[in-house]
Amino acid sequence: MIKQSEMMDNLDAFTSEYLPNATTAIENSLILHWYPKRIVERFGHCEGLLELGIGHGHTASIFNAACDRHLIVEGSQVVINLFLENHPAFPAELVHDYFESFETDDLFDVIVMGFILEHVDDPGVLLESYKKLLTPEGRMFVAVPNAKSMNRRLGLELGIIDDIYSLNETDLVQGHKRQFCRDTLGQLLTENGYRVVHEEGIYLKPLPLRVLKTLPDFEANLQAMLKVGVEFPDLCVGLLMEVVPQ
Repeated sequence: MIKQSEMMDNLDAFTSEYLPNATTAIENSLILHWYPKRIVERFGHCEGLLELGIGHGHTASIFNAACDRHLIVEGSQVVINLFLENHPAFPAELVHDYFESFETDDLFDVIVMGFILEHVDDPGVLLESYKKLLTPEGRMFVAVPNAKSMNRRLGLELGIIDDIYSLNETDLVQGHKRQFCRDTLGQLLTENGYRVVHEEGIYLKPLPLRVLKTLPDFEANLQAMLKVGVEFPDLCVGLLMEVVPQ
């Protein structure tokens, strides 16, 4: 059996992708500044918010401003240390624990699993355990990469990838263990006792970033792709679903 300390070490092995110079930095920053604001628009302000993962640190300040109590569970001490170096007095509760082993008697109005389920060994176990931490009127927000995004569909047609659900080099570097599409994510949530009350797309990306950079008005194009993508989840880079227990 793998000890929890060994699992923590495994998480630390992927922290290079959370450094500012990571190859995915531009799009990570774009997406991770966008979707938390979309979530906050859905609930406005809440008393207690539980967030799984610090990641690149972009989402924490957005969620922190929208709740009275903000608790973040993060499995990598390296990621926590990096975050605290940049935000030494951040007013949230940071807990170093594996998502699957975290326990609390507290309940939360909002739970955010932002780009988490593609990393864990058993997404169903995670969804089932955190359902118990929601208040009676609580809601959960789940975001994942979309296997059937437009750019991946084009990659499949061009022979760049051989299967729409395959993991590419970037996925493996980031520690991804699986791909989701709109159907498989919805099915997973339903099978684990949730009802989807809202869904939208995150970032409609028609071309590789290296090509987009060559076009005029690069930044304006990125913002337009975020806004247009909301209504086209099947084709977007990411999927965002709001769920409540059935």
